[in-house]
Amino acid sequence: MKENNTMKEMVEEERPYEKCMRFGASNLTDSELLAVLLRTGTRGENSLRLADKLLHPAFSTEGILNIHQWTLEQLMQIKGIGKVKAVQILCLSELAKRLSKASALAGLDFSTPSSIAQYYMEDMRHSRQESMKLLLLDTKSRLISDTDISKGTINSAILSPRELFVEALKKNAVSIVLLHNHPSGDPKPSRADVLTTKRVYEAGILIGIELLDHIIIGDNCYYSMREQELLS
Repeated sequence: MKENNTMKEMVEEERPYEKCMRFGASNLTDSELLAVLLRTGTRGENSLRLADKLLHPAFSTEGILNIHQWTLEQLMQIKGIGKVKAVQILCLSELAKRLSKASALAGLDFSTPSSIAQYYMEDMRHSRQESMKLLLLDTKSRLISDTDISKGTINSAILSPRELFVEALKKNAVSIVLLHNHPSGDPKPSRADVLTTKRVYEAGILIGIELLDHIIIGDNCYYSMREQELLS
């Protein structure tokens, strides 16, 4: 059976753009949606096959989530992906994260671990490195600011309690929440995570700035040390 190397060789009803016009975007596959955004492919390879390469590379089985993993340099090494397409794909990834964050904003309550986890989930769960955020809260548990305080290796974030409280005092925070990710996807805390959290909690009592929670982000799941009664 002859393969269709260009969109024009495909039956009109099977072309992603025309299919979207006729049946709506919700009826397109992930590859078809991306193909519409890519618009063109390269010689011997249409945009649909190019989209498949991006979503289903040989080194990963994560499908659509692979969009979040590509770097500019990696994208530009793919035949058919130049600087413009690479930038478009990176912007698509960032837009997806911001849409998810905006959707979670309505239910955001900084006294509720699940709503905090949902709000920061897309920002943090795709990262291949551990990183930690410090959330600074006022007297009514409203967010003053959030700050990236450390970026570690594949499995460890470097945390200095001194840095935390210097930042908290500088912004007149009354309480704080720690938030970090586990690239493995499993949010269960390590022994080091628990010990570090206890150190920060105890230091906060002395300084007068309460650590309300330490939340670990996994792959679409989370672990709250307050919910598990590890803060005491």
